Amino acid sequence: MYNLIDNFIYYLKFQKNFSSHTIGAYQKDLFDGLDYFSLILKEPIENLSPSLIDGPLMRDFLSHLKERKLSRATVARKLASWRAFFKFLSIENLVTNNPMLRVANPKKEKRLPTFLYEDEIEQLVETPDQSPLGIRNRALLELLYASGVRVSELVALNLEHIDLSAGYIRVMGKGSKERIVPIHQKAIAALEEYYRVVRNQMVSQDCKAVFLNYKGSRLSDRGIRKIVDKYCQEIGVKLNVSPHKIRHSFATHLLDNGADLRAVQELLGHVSLSTTQIYTHVTKKKLKMVYKTSHPRA
Repeated sequence: MYNLIDNFIYYLKFQKNFSSHTIGAYQKDLFDGLDYFSLILKEPIENLSPSLIDGPLMRDFLSHLKERKLSRATVARKLASWRAFFKFLSIENLVTNNPMLRVANPKKEKRLPTFLYEDEIEQLVETPDQSPLGIRNRALLELLYASGVRVSELVALNLEHIDLSAGYIRVMGKGSKERIVPIHQKAIAALEEYYRVVRNQMVSQDCKAVFLNYKGSRLSDRGIRKIVDKYCQEIGVKLNVSPHKIRHSFATHLLDNGADLRAVQELLGHVSLSTTQIYTHVTKKKLKMVYKTSHPRA
């Protein structure tokens, strides 16, 4: 099984172009399942083979995950990892029986995305000071909100991906799908100041990354999360804010101000329109709240 999982990881990395974060999640989910199967079948993990894993065993694994009080999203993700693994084995003709065909996914919890209001975003991007790191952080926050990119996409941005004169960035999204996203003048001005005043002094060797850490190398997703958290605490936002919530804010504010749903889909890099449609529920919720607080008879 270890060799088969290694082959699967190689496939995800070099043929599917999945990110290291996604690949790590798949690997963890598969090893989690192997631990359970080894315990139930009373076989060492190194003796396990795909032929030992059948539909009833996978359903037992599903029950085990539910007993651990994991969220539906986590359970669904773990099953998706095993589903993808057995699909790969079937494609490669390494199994004749796919047990995942007889295992249904749990229904997903319908959670509306949380977001910051426009005045909170305004406060957030205005908070960094004029120190070198403050100038960098201002440019980072402005670009996050101007483009709605995922944190992994922001980390991966190189200098050649940004055209300040034309006012757009070239984003490499999930599955190496490229999209062009326009950015507004305030983000352009913040980036120009960062390039002019800070980046050239920070960069070490020949690093092409847009955003650098204090050592002059590429800023990590963890570093970006710390920056967002730091300034959210400074402005007193009680909501647990991640860079992804700024992405939610980007989409919600566009729709609130009359943007077309399909245009927002393109900007976010969503494959399916149904993924983008969740933001229409957010805006409807806001409209209902405005109605209740504003209508004299509500």
